[in-house]
Amino acid sequence: MKNRHHLRAQAGRRGRIRRVGSLLAIMGCLGLAATGCGLEPASSYVPPAGQGSIKPIEGLPQNASLVITSKNFTEQLILGKIAVLAAQAAGFKVSDMSNVPGSQPARKLMTTGQADMMWEYLGSAWISYMGHAEGIPDKQKQWQAVHDEDLGNGITWGEPAPLNNTYALAVRSEAVEQLGNISKMSQIADLPVSERTFCLESEFNSRPDGFNPMLKAYGLTRGAADGVPDENIGIFDTGAVYSATDQGVCNFGEVFTTDGRIDALDLTVLEDDRHFFPAYNVAPVFLTATLEKYPQLQDVFAQISPLLTDESMRALNYKVDVAGEEPADVAFNWMVSEGLITPAP
Repeated sequence: MKNRHHLRAQAGRRGRIRRVGSLLAIMGCLGLAATGCGLEPASSYVPPAGQGSIKPIEGLPQNASLVITSKNFTEQLILGKIAVLAAQAAGFKVSDMSNVPGSQPARKLMTTGQADMMWEYLGSAWISYMGHAEGIPDKQKQWQAVHDEDLGNGITWGEPAPLNNTYALAVRSEAVEQLGNISKMSQIADLPVSERTFCLESEFNSRPDGFNPMLKAYGLTRGAADGVPDENIGIFDTGAVYSATDQGVCNFGEVFTTDGRIDALDLTVLEDDRHFFPAYNVAPVFLTATLEKYPQLQDVFAQISPLLTDESMRALNYKVDVAGEEPADVAFNWMVSEGLITPAP
């Protein structure tokens, strides 16, 4: 099964994915040791930062360096810049290799030891990299399974953030009261059949872990007169689901929980109260050899992870995708607001 984050990046699922700078230099280095490459993408800019709650690691060698990578969709660009700023505040010289086109190339930088750290999603690792057919909805169980298996690949996972970039159903906020103050997915079955209308992308419509099994988990049958008749389901091009849901074409649209368009269009995400969707929580991922050399890195990123929630990430994604701000500036301003760093004098 393909990595859904990789598919989203390829297809432009976020609608306004920003590709900042040229990555040709990076990709030319994939077969080389990162330390011998000596190249950084044009997008390696971050504003100068001073220490906040993240302080220089005591006794860190003056030449201590890290290579940080990320994938190339908005959320990953922001997370990559957060990692760069955190590592710099901790005293490292950082090579910024964020904005790598695709999940597999970014993963390869880690597994081949060419990068030291990135933010990764539990479900992506478990399903796409490790080849398991189904994800595990429980965050901690999914993290433990991924953590244990990836140790054999020379990779160590830090504790996951609350941020869970997984599938969800959303409804336009002005319709919440009209639909009986709906807040949970289980309540859809209580609505009249005529109100059980859905906007979906083709991938989610046909995935073995997508729409049909989701309906089954919530006691509904696709195509049944007393379930979800086929005429209640609309299939839309990539990215059009959000606007269709906002315009009332359907009551329930398939979304990603951290997409900035949720806030931009004032959509309300329903609680997956039967825990159908797999856990796609993000976590800091380290090259084990690097972590053994600099164990304090765990403490640095442990300050950040608890602050990364669906709500905070949606707001950050909004600033890039809708307001047009640069990922580096968005990451910097957020970290300053959280007291993690301070503006350089």
